[in-house]
Amino acid sequence: MRVLTSIAHTVAFACVFLGAMPLLTALAQFLLVGLQRYRGVYRDVALYLPRTAVLIPARDEGAVLATTVTTLLASAFPAERLRVYVIDDASTDDTPAVLARLAGEHPGSVVHLRREHGGQGKAHTLNHGLRHVLADDWTEAVLVMDADVVFEPDTLWRMARHLRDPGVGAVTAYIQEGSGRRGNYLTRYIAYEYITAQAAARRTQNVLGAVACLAGGAQLHSRANLEALGGVIDTTTLAEDTVTTFDSQLAGRRVVFDGYALVLAEEPDTLGGLWRQRLRWARGNYQVTHRYRRVWFRGRFTGSNRLGSWLFGLVWFSVLLTPFLMILSAASLIFLFYTDTSSSWYAFQALWVVNLVSYLFVTLLSLTVDPRTARRCWREALVFPGLISCFFLAVTAVPAVALPWLDDLGLGLSRDSPHPLMLFAYGWLALCLPLAWLAKVVTGTRTGWLSAPLVHLVGYGSVLAACSLNAFVLQLRGADQTWGRTEKTGKAAPAELFAGAASSPGSPVPAAAPARTPLGERAAGAGAGRRAGPDRAGALPLRFAEGTGLDAERDRRLLWWELSVAGVVAALMVARQIWLV
Repeated sequence: MRVLTSIAHTVAFACVFLGAMPLLTALAQFLLVGLQRYRGVYRDVALYLPRTAVLIPARDEGAVLATTVTTLLASAFPAERLRVYVIDDASTDDTPAVLARLAGEHPGSVVHLRREHGGQGKAHTLNHGLRHVLADDWTEAVLVMDADVVFEPDTLWRMARHLRDPGVGAVTAYIQEGSGRRGNYLTRYIAYEYITAQAAARRTQNVLGAVACLAGGAQLHSRANLEALGGVIDTTTLAEDTVTTFDSQLAGRRVVFDGYALVLAEEPDTLGGLWRQRLRWARGNYQVTHRYRRVWFRGRFTGSNRLGSWLFGLVWFSVLLTPFLMILSAASLIFLFYTDTSSSWYAFQALWVVNLVSYLFVTLLSLTVDPRTARRCWREALVFPGLISCFFLAVTAVPAVALPWLDDLGLGLSRDSPHPLMLFAYGWLALCLPLAWLAKVVTGTRTGWLSAPLVHLVGYGSVLAACSLNAFVLQLRGADQTWGRTEKTGKAAPAELFAGAASSPGSPVPAAAPARTPLGERAAGAGAGRRAGPDRAGALPLRFAEGTGLDAERDRRLLWWELSVAGVVAALMVARQIWLV
C-alpha cells in the first residue's frame, strides 16, 4: 500500500507540471525566434512580381470594402499586375453599390463576382472565386484576404518575393490588430496575443520548417500550389486555412511566414464576438487534429516537411489541450494537499517558479519583437495571465518579502495556511475556467459591466482556454458547424498604419524606411492608380533592395535582443535565489 501511495504521489507531482506545459512550449518557441536569421528567409529572395488575382470573400461588407480595395491598389505593387475579385456572398447591404463604384473607378482592376445563394461559409465563397481566376491563364499567384484588412504599402511585394523559389507554395503575413486608439481593453489583449502567436511563434515555425496556419486575412499562393491542391479550398472543416496550410506542406511545398509584411485587421471588441470567433477556430483545430492524426509525431515519415516533428507536435497539443492540462494540474495539487501536504506545497512553489521564468522571458521578448504595438498594449501584456495569477507570480518572485507580509495580514501562503486559502490557490488554474465562461455569459446583460473585471481577474489566456473547452464539448456532441461572421465597422485605421512608417513592424529597433506617398494622396488619386503603376514598378528594385536588406538586418538584431532578454531573466532568477539564501 505504501508503494502504491508513493507511486500515486510521484504521478500527481508530475501531473502538476503539465499545467505549465503551454508556457514551457511557449518558452521553447521563443528561445528559437532569433534563429530565423540562420534559415535564410531573406537571404535568397529576389524581386518577383507575379500577376496576382486577389480574392476577397464579402458578405455584407459595404462598410469596409472601399478602404480595403483602394489601399491595396494604391500600394507599391504594380497596379497592372493586380486584379481584385470581390466574391459577393449574396450580400443584402450596400456591398453591390460599393463594388459598382469601385469597378468604375478602377476599370479592369476590380471585378464583382456575385453568388445569389450564399451563407455557406468562407470556403465555399472562395471556391466560387477560385474557379473563375484559375480558368484564366493570366493568373500566376492568388492572394486570399478578408474584406476588412488593410495592407501596408510594401506588404504584397514582401510576400511575393518568397514565391520566386518554386519550392515555396504559400506565404502568410503578420496580421496586426488594427483598431488603434479606437479599440478597447479587449482589442489590446488581442494585439498582444498576435505578437506572441504570430510575430514570435510563426518565426519559430519558420525555424522548425513547419507552419501551423496561413492567416485567413493575408495568404499568397502560387498558382502551382493551388492547382496541386485540386484548385479548391476544403469545405469540410471550420479551419479551411489550416487544412490548406497542412496540405501544401504535405504535398512537398514550403509555407513561409514573413514577419515584416504587415496587415491590419479589425478584431472583435466584445467578449461575445470574440467567443464566437474563437469557438469556430477551436472547433476547427480539433477537426484538424483528427484529420491529420497519422501525421503527429511521425518524424520524417511524413515526407520532406516537418509537420511530424516532435517539437511541432508538442507545441500544437500543448495549445490544444491547455484547458485539460490546467484542470489536471489543479486536481493533482488538491490530491497532494489531502495526502501529502508538504509535497503539495513544494510542487506549488516549483510550478510557479517555472511559470515565472516563462512569463518573464515571453513577455519581455514579445515587447521587443513588435515595439510599436507594445507601446499600445503593454499594460495588457503585463496582466495577460490575469490579476490573480500575477499575484502568485509576484509572491514567487519575491517570497522573502511577500510571504512575511501575507503572514502579517493573516493570509499566509504556506503549507500551514488555512485550508480554504490553500485550496483556492491550488485550484485556481481550474477555477479560472468557469469564471472566464461567466465573463462571457454576463456580456450583453444588465450585469455586463462585470465582464471586463472578470477578464482582467482570470486572464485573457484563461478566456481562450475556456472557449477551447466549450468547443471540445460542442465537437463531442456533434453540434452543427456554423459560420458566425464577425461584424465589421471599419475600425482598422490606415492612417495609424502609416504613422509608424519610420519603425517597421516586427523590428526591435527603429530604422529608416523608404519615403512613401501619404495614403490620403493615394486614395484621392485612386482613379489614376493604374497610370501610376509603371512609375511604382520602376522604383521597386531600389525599394526592394533596401527593404530586404533591412529585414535581414532586423533578423540579425532580433537574435541579440533575444540573448539580452535571456541574460536579464537569468540574472533576475539568480538574484532571487541569492536573496532567498
